[in-house]
Amino acid sequence: MKVKINLDQLIEGVQDVMKAVSSRTTVQILTGIKMTVDHESMTLTGSDSDISIERLIPVEENDIVHIEIEREGSVVLPARYFSEIVRKLPNDTVEIEVGERFETTLRSGSSEFSLLGLDPEEYPLLPQIQENHVFEIQGDLFKNVIRQTVFAVSTSETRPILTGVNMKLEDGVLTCTATDSHRLAERQILVDTGSEDISFANVVIPGKSLNELSKIIDDSAENLQIVVTSNQVLFKAKNILFFSRLLDGNYPDTSKLIPSDSKTEIVLNTKDFLQAIDRASLLAREGRNNVVKFATIGNQQVEVSSNSPEIGKVFEHVMVDEMEGEELKISFNAKYMMEALKTMDSTEVRVLFTGAMRPFLVKPTGDQAIKQLILPVRTY
Repeated sequence: MKVKINLDQLIEGVQDVMKAVSSRTTVQILTGIKMTVDHESMTLTGSDSDISIERLIPVEENDIVHIEIEREGSVVLPARYFSEIVRKLPNDTVEIEVGERFETTLRSGSSEFSLLGLDPEEYPLLPQIQENHVFEIQGDLFKNVIRQTVFAVSTSETRPILTGVNMKLEDGVLTCTATDSHRLAERQILVDTGSEDISFANVVIPGKSLNELSKIIDDSAENLQIVVTSNQVLFKAKNILFFSRLLDGNYPDTSKLIPSDSKTEIVLNTKDFLQAIDRASLLAREGRNNVVKFATIGNQQVEVSSNSPEIGKVFEHVMVDEMEGEELKISFNAKYMMEALKTMDSTEVRVLFTGAMRPFLVKPTGDQAIKQLILPVRTY
């Protein structure tokens, strides 16, 4: 193999596939990046067996030549060193030449590196996915869905199924749900399933996979194709294939957890409420569970407070835009509330309480598509 390639294109491609390469794997070849060149493109592949990413760099795009090919071929290069080298090469282009026993030379400007490559035939094949059930979604929209749900997945391996986000597709509505059993995040969106009547209910994608996917998806409104099978999901974007294994097991039925009525309903300015909790949590962090107290004062304001016996007390008062129902005193984890509020793309939020020890609902005003549910803490 012998090619000359635009360095920016190569760096971008390597950064994308590096997100799937693990340094902790026991399979040596998976610590490398597979590079394959044919007459149309260079394909870079990274995998840790849970996530696999394939990135295509076309020879020519929009009349701009990215790659000059002298000899086709393939090689697996040590990912850690290869990614460091290409980021620090001095010129706009790099020449890559693979010799005997996969020894690979990289030349750019006055620099020349030699890396010992591995046999690409030993690199595992990517999952073969039957594209029977495919649906599309705007890339920037799905990136938002990830942001609004994935933070609520569990970080504990005691219930592995909760470390993922559950996707359910029914009647053209995609529902994504994440919970760690102390809080829940849910987002619904309409999707285009074409002429097919596609539906599924128990597709659980690891939170780690979605976090890495989010870093790769372009912020543009280009469509992202999603292909779901019994044990894999494939996301197809421009020049990128992103494979992830699915988690085994049945995701709990969370629909019964979301209350249908409320005893106290409050509308507040999102930013003011978030900042008040942030300040109150400065003292709460030292205590157990980062707990703050929340109490209604009349029907025009609420009080957010925390008390740390060794440090001191803090009281925050926030004016409310609307308040209906019973007076309320409740305590909750400040971090959970702050993370929920940060997902709200609206200036006001509606908080619905059903009692001091019942889960409460947080959602943007006028938007039923996003729901955040938080379990209170007993302190009062």
